[in-house]
Amino acid sequence: MANLESIRHSASHVLAQAVLRIYPNAKLGIGPAIENGFYYDFELPVSLIPEDLIKIESEMKSIIKENLPIVKETLSKQDAMKRLQASGQTFKQELLSELPDTEDITFFSQGDFSDLCKGPHVAHTRDIKAFKLQKISGAYWRGKETNPMLQRIYGIAFETKEALTAYLTLLEEAEKRDHRKLGKELDLFSLQDKAGAGLVYWHPKGARIRHIIETFWKEEHFKRDYELLNTPHIGQSWLWETSGHLGFYNENMFAPMKIDEQDYYAKPMNCPFHILIYNSSLRSYRDLPLRWAELGTVYRYERSGVLHGLMRVRGFTQDDSHIICTPDQVETEIFEVIKFAKYILQTMGFNDMKYYLSTRPKGAVGDISRWEQAEKALRNALAMENIHDFEVDEGGGAFYGPKIDIKIKDAIGREWQLSTIQFDFNLPDRFDMTYIGQDGQKHRTIMIHRALFGSLERFFGILIEHYAGKFPFWLSPEQFRILTINDSDATTAHAKSTLDHLKRSGFRGTLDDRNEKLGLKIREAQVQHIPFALVIGDKEAQANQIALRKRGEQTTQLLDLNEVTQLFQGLQTQKVN
Repeated sequence: MANLESIRHSASHVLAQAVLRIYPNAKLGIGPAIENGFYYDFELPVSLIPEDLIKIESEMKSIIKENLPIVKETLSKQDAMKRLQASGQTFKQELLSELPDTEDITFFSQGDFSDLCKGPHVAHTRDIKAFKLQKISGAYWRGKETNPMLQRIYGIAFETKEALTAYLTLLEEAEKRDHRKLGKELDLFSLQDKAGAGLVYWHPKGARIRHIIETFWKEEHFKRDYELLNTPHIGQSWLWETSGHLGFYNENMFAPMKIDEQDYYAKPMNCPFHILIYNSSLRSYRDLPLRWAELGTVYRYERSGVLHGLMRVRGFTQDDSHIICTPDQVETEIFEVIKFAKYILQTMGFNDMKYYLSTRPKGAVGDISRWEQAEKALRNALAMENIHDFEVDEGGGAFYGPKIDIKIKDAIGREWQLSTIQFDFNLPDRFDMTYIGQDGQKHRTIMIHRALFGSLERFFGILIEHYAGKFPFWLSPEQFRILTINDSDATTAHAKSTLDHLKRSGFRGTLDDRNEKLGLKIREAQVQHIPFALVIGDKEAQANQIALRKRGEQTTQLLDLNEVTQLFQGLQTQKVN
């Protein structure tokens, strides 16, 4: 059976062939295989609408049914250019012109269609067994805003119809869990584009969950001998010149602000500020390790086309930490960070984790011996935690140091990159970070960047989708809602007394004493995914009891107030659903 990359790449060619049959004057951009599918970019005489995908997909099925052989051809660059000029494919000519004159050029042909391409491909069009076109979007040619805007058609392709059906089912479930939809329905957050795209507004319920997460995060850091920092949101240009951001990251930074004739920039990262605090005093080996953490809001310019809910924003809060230590402290520190990350992620409900080690790339900074020592430390720390099935991305590290990434799978099997443990050989040199060793001499510090969530905004989006808005009790912004059956004096008094007691016991809840039918109140509580509905009527008031109804269940359980309190306390302290 052909591999998936070949199937998906070939499907993109079938897509291009179908589009040319329907729109003979179409100009072809690029059409690669991507994760789960493929796309192709076109310049077309018409603006496509979703209904057009039906006829394009139908034509693709005809091409597949024709069972055309896919044939590889090798041409000289000169002959290849003649072919592209004859077909009028200007975008392809541009791509070809940038290749070396001595390089052999390959085309892949199927029936009346031929495309400049390196492959790989299946042998015949009928080898494409299961595909579906998904959507249309705009895309600048080669990703540059000064270039023409093309129309991009996305599709998915799998080896079997069963795999395709399973993936479509996954997409349906993902759509139900979309954090943008649930965020609005549950009144958690909003994005106010008129006031600034990519900037998040946390509503009371969302801010409550954020507070719970931040409080948990801070308490766990204090338990592990971290100290918390708070640093400014802007800094003078020399700081970002020294760090290298203005040289290498300028296009992702917001434009400078002129203050007292000096350029200030909104910070894209917290690291330089932490380094300034470190360098504000002479440090000894006796002071190390230093574990400093900050929930620091940073600002990065992302193009409007890539902004996506909470997942890709322009202002976000990093759960940033920097460990500054001596070489002989490194392994222990990394081991503790791995344990810490596992505990935090598991507490948040993620138990399926994978570990990735990225090693020294070409053009890396720092002495090779330091890289070797760092990579060894990362491997040893993983082994100390009995993690042996990690994947190694040879040459995949950042230019300034190797790293460990931890990825989790959510409730529907999607993988997300969260925690990172990253060595940095660059900034300590740029800022001359040193400590006085036992020999009385200055030595270069080891600096490790560490994030557990990555960013609170993105993590919150993942959390919403993982739980489908049905947060566990300890994270729920509204843990219970008291629903009265009538408004008699006894019922109202018992309901208010219950509310007061539970809130004084540290739980979050509200009272719905409207003169409405109980069924309506229950449905509204269910829509808001509140963990518990506490029903109180005259019967419950007289017996000094509460009819407790758990989220997702149809039956109620009669308990007294102490029993409800004990139940809630157990859920709160154990952090279980």
